[in-house]
Amino acid sequence: MRISAVLALAATSFLSASADFVDVIDFTNLGFQGYYYDVKAFKDVTKDSCTCERGDAVSFKGPNAPLNEALSVHFRGPLVLNEFAYYTTDLFTLGLSSSSSWNRLTYYNAEKQVGENITFLTTAGEYSPCLGYALTFAGANGTSAAKKATLLESNNKIYSNEEYAIFSNVSCDSSGPNNDCGVYRSGIPAFQGFAGTVKMFLFDFEMPTEDKLSSDVSNYDMPAIWLLNAKIPRTAQYSNNVNCSCWRSGCGEFDVFEIMNTTEALNLYSTVHDYQGTGDIQNGIAADKFIERDLTGNMKGGVVFDLNGNAAVFVSNSTRFDSTISGSDINSWISKASADGGSVSTALSSATNPLPSSTSKKSGGANVTPSIFTNFVVGVLGLVYGLF
Repeated sequence: MRISAVLALAATSFLSASADFVDVIDFTNLGFQGYYYDVKAFKDVTKDSCTCERGDAVSFKGPNAPLNEALSVHFRGPLVLNEFAYYTTDLFTLGLSSSSSWNRLTYYNAEKQVGENITFLTTAGEYSPCLGYALTFAGANGTSAAKKATLLESNNKIYSNEEYAIFSNVSCDSSGPNNDCGVYRSGIPAFQGFAGTVKMFLFDFEMPTEDKLSSDVSNYDMPAIWLLNAKIPRTAQYSNNVNCSCWRSGCGEFDVFEIMNTTEALNLYSTVHDYQGTGDIQNGIAADKFIERDLTGNMKGGVVFDLNGNAAVFVSNSTRFDSTISGSDINSWISKASADGGSVSTALSSATNPLPSSTSKKSGGANVTPSIFTNFVVGVLGLVYGLF
């Protein structure tokens, strides 16, 4: 055995022995009053002069806000997705056995090749200097472009830095600031995300060690599953121009299971990225314990957002993907996982970030030239308002 392999095994053993693993990660007091900026328009998308115009400020408040808006679901390799489901209900409270049942609205099963109300998209489209690569329908392997909606194949392993996303199969209205999906990039397959204050996402997945690509690739051996405000990927998921998506101004991201760096290759972090109680949206607020990545088997679990602003990320072999699941079953899974594997709870600070007095919900915003200064100002504003 090569020395490098021995060192890798030793490092993995050390991480397993020393990491503070749990099976349940709770966030409480999730949701606040705040605002973010929509995108108003794009200009010269395929040219070096490409720019984006900032749109109106969108206000939000209430439990889980802004994550109560429609979300898209994102995956990064190395990862295999065996099963996925999205559920909603009216009245569910974590820990309350009398909570109402959950109804499945979206479902995917790799082995059975079943897909209900689901669309797989990937960034294999046209390149833009300020927007990055455009969304396209994903091919059966998850990363190639397809001409129409295609179900992810049963043998669907993706590798380091490869990504795809899941949306519903409900098409967006035409692009426009007052339409259901807001302004989005021309020519993309635009679909709605998964909305609701009370919602649940379940996964059966694998996160094996990278065995194909070299370690110099970006995000090497750093798999992840996360949620984004669905407006973000329809405009620009990875852009240095703060006006090209609502992400930097705080429209919402929730990392469910994410490897943050290769030195913690077994630590799946959960993180909230908005301005509730922090001005550092880049790092967000992460739980101080983590779920253990299984390198050889499949993992089952997900995230539940309840009626009162509580979210629970969990792993449990009891997880099922039935068309209807009782509230008592969900609470039982989480309670047993907590008892068997431990839990950690992170309370988010209460925050009220009202719209600036000179700004109204429907007011337009001037276009801002992207720069380090702009990013700094946005971060400082989030910090200042987060203190009140």
